Amino acid sequence: MTSEIIRLENVSRHYVMGSETIRALDDVSFSINKNEYIAVIGTSGSGKSTMLNILGCLDRPTSGAYYLSDDDVSHLSADALAGVRNKEIGFIFQSFNLIPRTTALVNVMRPLIYRGIGKKQRTQMAQRALEKVGLSGRENHLPNQLSGGQRQRVAIARALVTEPAILLADEPTGNLDTTTSVEIMTLFDALIKEGQTIIIVTHETEVANHCKRIVTLSDGKITNDVSK
Repeated sequence: MTSEIIRLENVSRHYVMGSETIRALDDVSFSINKNEYIAVIGTSGSGKSTMLNILGCLDRPTSGAYYLSDDDVSHLSADALAGVRNKEIGFIFQSFNLIPRTTALVNVMRPLIYRGIGKKQRTQMAQRALEKVGLSGRENHLPNQLSGGQRQRVAIARALVTEPAILLADEPTGNLDTTTSVEIMTLFDALIKEGQTIIIVTHETEVANHCKRIVTLSDGKITNDVSK
């Protein structure tokens, strides 16, 4: 039995630039179930970034509806969307987005501050998240004392620490060499086995092939949706 976590219904996102209207997403409909491992792929300008922003509640559709965990979040205020992001979504970025002068532990703890969780509990939760990504013993290292792969693991731990419904990864191996990329994708594979839902936005075929479902975008439309 499947359990739907995301549903897009006729979602469009248009941008007006001078006299031209850019149809970044054009009448897109699809759904994602809990524990799906899905890649959204496409060339530059295909609509991937816009899709990421909509799915991650960083932007709202021009038209259509976006249901996240059965709630229509299409027309929420910016503050309400921020609350949804903090509760439901863990973000992983190509550039890691770590704070340089703070330790791995403090970087991972950061999202918990916005939830009003006390320092002792924040520390315990962050330590567990770092352990989960194989970084026990590295808690007090600064980002510049870690390899690229280790920095991405810290970023993944930060995304996991709030126990989000969805992990949303934007080109998560874009700054990594081939061997390290495989290690990060293997970590994602393990998280899927634990029940996590993962959406990866990528242009890399090797990354997409790890996923169990591949959605292809072109000119703002879904042109292919294949499950393995």
